[in-house]
Amino acid sequence: MAHSEHLFAPYIRILGKGRKGSRSLTQEEAFDAMSLILDNQVEEVQLGAFLMLLRVKEETPEELAGFIQAARDVIAITPPATPIDLDWSSYAGKRRHLPWFLLAVRLLTDNGVTVFMHGAKGHTNGRIYTQELLHAVGLPEAHSLEQAQQQLTQNRFSYLSLEYFCPKLADIINLRPILGLRSPVHTLARMLNPFSATASIQGIFHPGYRPTHQEAALILNDPHVAVIKGEGGEIERNPDVPCLVQSVHQAQLFDEQWPALFSKRHRKPDTLDPQQLADLWQGAFADEYAEATIIGTTAITLKLMGLASSQSDAENKAQTWWENR
Repeated sequence: MAHSEHLFAPYIRILGKGRKGSRSLTQEEAFDAMSLILDNQVEEVQLGAFLMLLRVKEETPEELAGFIQAARDVIAITPPATPIDLDWSSYAGKRRHLPWFLLAVRLLTDNGVTVFMHGAKGHTNGRIYTQELLHAVGLPEAHSLEQAQQQLTQNRFSYLSLEYFCPKLADIINLRPILGLRSPVHTLARMLNPFSATASIQGIFHPGYRPTHQEAALILNDPHVAVIKGEGGEIERNPDVPCLVQSVHQAQLFDEQWPALFSKRHRKPDTLDPQQLADLWQGAFADEYAEATIIGTTAITLKLMGLASSQSDAENKAQTWWENR
């Protein structure tokens, strides 16, 4: 007896119908496919096939926009009373350097910027994840949407793990050790901006994904978005190399090159000691690479949010904030 076709099968067929027969999904098809996934109407074998077919061909801006819209519709969080200035995603984890960007976030919040951070941990061995070191820099972690809203109002900062506001996406991210590869959900999660912050910044590891983020943000009419190739894939400017910032501001695309801050590259540390985060902040430890990373990362966010008129203005303001911390 013949079985009727599963309602998700057409989306796998679109992606996998051979070299000549396959194509990318339209934005509407991507929206429908992700809606089915988030509604748990997809078999595990279908999900694996779908994710890996996308991984092989790489998602288009239209597909990514459809996925993001579906996820945002499911999440549908009521923003807190205090407007969120900056959405900061943190999904990669650090391996070569400490997450110095956490001190950039601390600088921002101490100077009146409200930052919501979201991420996930543990999906890749050998990495230090943001969630593990928030306490070291005095930043609070929430364990519910309600707690995050309270922290944002009271502390101008909250970190909330993806598992608390979209558990299905968190489950998919945790498939990485099983599938052996990242999936489009790693890109999707970075762009969720669940509290509808005015500006959003994203870090990527593979440069080819930078314009995909930028163009998807344009399709979604996100007002202010910046994407960088961050150190380790996090939102962290590497001061040893030039940094291309690809952004969207009110439906216009911009590419801006920020120069390297040093003429020679620094040697990566032999070990990572999280205590150095607190020591650097308190002035008990000095590291020119770390300080340049913090100031440079802060400067990029200031320019994104319109709190600085130029690169030099942004860097001078960030430098002043660091000296007066």
